[in-house]
Amino acid sequence: MFTRQDLQDAILHITPPTFEEVALKVFRWQAIQNPLYSQYLSYLGVSTTQVTTLSDIPFLPISFFKNHTVLSAAPKIQTTFESSGTTGSQTSRHHVSDLEWYDKISTRIFEATYGELTNYHLLALLPSYLERNNSSLVYMVQQFITQTRSPFSGFFLHNTDELLKVLQQIVRQADDRKIILWGVTFALLDLAESGSYKASKDLWDFSGLLIMETGGMKGRRREMLREEVHQLLTEAFNVKVIHSEYGMTELLSQSYSEGEGIFEMSATMRILLRDINDPRTVYAHPDPKLRYGGINVIDLANIDSCAFIETQDLGRFVGEKGTQFEVIGRFDNSDIRGCNLLI
Repeated sequence: MFTRQDLQDAILHITPPTFEEVALKVFRWQAIQNPLYSQYLSYLGVSTTQVTTLSDIPFLPISFFKNHTVLSAAPKIQTTFESSGTTGSQTSRHHVSDLEWYDKISTRIFEATYGELTNYHLLALLPSYLERNNSSLVYMVQQFITQTRSPFSGFFLHNTDELLKVLQQIVRQADDRKIILWGVTFALLDLAESGSYKASKDLWDFSGLLIMETGGMKGRRREMLREEVHQLLTEAFNVKVIHSEYGMTELLSQSYSEGEGIFEMSATMRILLRDINDPRTVYAHPDPKLRYGGINVIDLANIDSCAFIETQDLGRFVGEKGTQFEVIGRFDNSDIRGCNLLI
């Protein structure tokens, strides 16, 4: 039997052709080392010998992170990330045993799409997340801010005037770095509609901004379709596209969209779709019988929790290769939370 270190090494060197082999090894390891997942498999009557493809793997309902401790054999817990939630609602808790591992994976995923973080100034407008002290998104963005090594990079809570001053300073000095404005959707819209921004947009050219929205109105504004939000933001900031990040408390991997809400699966993440009427029927690739389905996520970065998560998101494959996907909504009566979900 392979060890946790063996699996981590395999995950760090993963390629598309080896993804299924490594994922099946992680499954067999967690089926033994994760008490909750092992019990779940037992209730389903599934043994490891029955699982030979990705579509055979049983996925743990994401709601288990609310009411159970989801841990595989691992060192002592270093931190616990917690999801946002409405007042009185039960939140998800993701226990993390290796923050250095999370740093390494998230940085690799970002830089595989956008290049080295030292090429950027990163301005983060994440008020609803900063108001908590256990957000996985804030933690990740803080690591990214540090890695940019830019004196301009930083968080902005509600002080949009200060953010605009920093933007103007960066534009004025005209260096070779690009600017990322990373924000929760309602805060980006608030900024775009603010009087101070409208007054400055005629004087300053912000068309070079890379705007990264994480989704979510958090009860601050009416829910809007992604297309509507992106149109408002592209017009307000005079940019061609709005970039997006798909991630959540229960996942340590992310996927990014460089426009149109189309996400490219990252090296350590694979999206499968389950039939909404028969959740045990799972598709690993586009299939004409399935226009859309519930999103199941394989996140190999979750080596210390559970790598096989049945989310409450609805999605569809885009293109023929099965490496791109779109998030189109949520199941009825599920929590409105997470990153990049506009309905």
